[in-house]
Amino acid sequence: MNSTSSTLNALLIGVIVVAIMFFAREVLLPLALAGILSFMLAPLVRGLQRLRLPRPLAVVVVVLIAFAAIFGLGRVLARQVATLAGDLPKYQDTISKKIDSLRGAGEGDAALERAQVVLGQLDKEIVGAHGTGQKETVAPVAPVPGIRLIPVEVHEPSGGPLQTLISLINPLLGPLATTMLIIVFIIFILIQREDLRDRLIRLVGTTDIPHMTAALDDAGRRLSRLFLTQLAINSCFGAAIGLGLWQIGVPSAFVWGVLAGILRFVPFIGAVLGLVFPLILAISASPGWSMALWTVALFAALEGLTGQVIEPVFEGRTTGLTPVAIILAATFWAWIWGPIGLVLATPLTVILVVLGRHVEGLKFFDILLGDQPALSESEALYQRILAHDPIEAVEHAKAFMTAHSLSQYCDRVVKPALQLARKDADRGALEGEVLERFHKTFESLFADIAHEHWILRREKRADKDGRPGSLPMVHADQLTGRWTSAAPFVSIGCHDCLDEAAATVIATLAQTHGLPARVEKPQSLTAAELDKLDLSGASLICLSCLDLRTPARIQYAARRVRTKAPDAKLMLGLWTATDEAVLAGLMQAVNADYAFATFHEAAASIIDEATGNRSARADIRKSATAEDRPSVGTPKLVGGSAE
Repeated sequence: MNSTSSTLNALLIGVIVVAIMFFAREVLLPLALAGILSFMLAPLVRGLQRLRLPRPLAVVVVVLIAFAAIFGLGRVLARQVATLAGDLPKYQDTISKKIDSLRGAGEGDAALERAQVVLGQLDKEIVGAHGTGQKETVAPVAPVPGIRLIPVEVHEPSGGPLQTLISLINPLLGPLATTMLIIVFIIFILIQREDLRDRLIRLVGTTDIPHMTAALDDAGRRLSRLFLTQLAINSCFGAAIGLGLWQIGVPSAFVWGVLAGILRFVPFIGAVLGLVFPLILAISASPGWSMALWTVALFAALEGLTGQVIEPVFEGRTTGLTPVAIILAATFWAWIWGPIGLVLATPLTVILVVLGRHVEGLKFFDILLGDQPALSESEALYQRILAHDPIEAVEHAKAFMTAHSLSQYCDRVVKPALQLARKDADRGALEGEVLERFHKTFESLFADIAHEHWILRREKRADKDGRPGSLPMVHADQLTGRWTSAAPFVSIGCHDCLDEAAATVIATLAQTHGLPARVEKPQSLTAAELDKLDLSGASLICLSCLDLRTPARIQYAARRVRTKAPDAKLMLGLWTATDEAVLAGLMQAVNADYAFATFHEAAASIIDEATGNRSARADIRKSATAEDRPSVGTPKLVGGSAE
């Protein structure tokens, strides 16, 4: 009930926040623009401060320079657009000729005819727009006998100078007020940066002020670097587009270069949107098709170079967002704030993800939108097994083993996955048929993983000589004593099918390194099945256990094994142990020869026993990475004496 209430409260809060963002966009949009621009301008302000300039003066100087550049660019764009608007009627003949040529190339061109009619009407509208605009044309009415027509003229009332001034200023008031509001926001954000940071820390909580301060500073630096890099890359992209279009001969190339640079902030479709208008103009301005083709080639080449070469080098492979998150963010912000929201979608979403990585209360943003894996490698493996979807797990294991050994994969991924299954089984979430299906899927999956390891090894891409973490292959002529029998190594689970799964792992490790091995079910140690258990040829027996809360089970299994194979050596695989004392205590309690908590060290010890090369064990263990060992420590050689 509490969880349902919390979910409903969170949903209600989310709806309220979205509603506020939608209805208060007139205020929030300038604030968001100011926040993004402040991230871009903050490094320049810090640079002036290093030159001993006071912060308020540094902020004012940077803001004035930035907006002077923006206004200068806007003035040039306005002139270019005005010139382009005056030249539009000239392109009608070119478009009409192209439509005629296309109509002559095929039949059934009703759509082209309609397009020509529309262009003709557009031309009339453009010509009419150049008239006085004060007089409405009325179609002549046929005279009616006996009725005298009186001509009527409608004149616009002339206003005074004040009315004319108001009509000129009124359309500019909205954009001017928004611009001034953005400037004021930027100045105060840059001047009060530390105060705003302190208030955010207070809002989130003061339990860990040093960590929060470092997190916010790191987030600010990362976002500033990201936005400045995007600004530099997109500006260069726009400049290159403008120069290219000017060289091709597209009219108003400067306008389309600036537009392409701005639209490239829009993820995925920005470059395509930037191509639309210059492509239409290229088709209209040139009698042939070469200008249009060169325009498309220019955009394709520059976008490929920028997206595949320049951005990965200077910005990294991603912005920290998944592709789906970028599309959803663009859709959401465009719905909330229109076209400007589409441009701000990626920066705003990056801010939310960065805050989610550092602020616990906002962590769901990082989980939902960030490109970090939602599950760890072991959690993902466990989930794939439960979902009976082994293909992706095998592919991931194959990628892992191109850089690591199979034993490392077992310790870093498989063992934590089995520990998760053990915890779920202990609390009753994994039992009965579900547990049986888990075990069958796991055995099939691990067999596929072992096969992929064998293929990689055969291709000499997996375990390379001298590489850390590798275990040596054992050949038949290296086996000694009883290890030449059919199955000298026997792996048995102590209690249930999860222990049997762990027993399968260590047995498979032995087999993939050239040692004969077999797995026996835990039921074979029961009184009813013990007589059927044949351990006569065993040289080493490993008892695997994931549940260490009941040592009596381990002692029970060890006594049964000793009864059936008194001459064989006994190894304990206590895969959930994190304390060396636990390993040593259980080993002594059952008089075992070895006890290990990692698959790598257990497999290394098995290889030593099979080859009689005990001196190699220390070297192999030194090659194992620290991640393969228990967090508290692993026994060096917990046999008769410590190494």
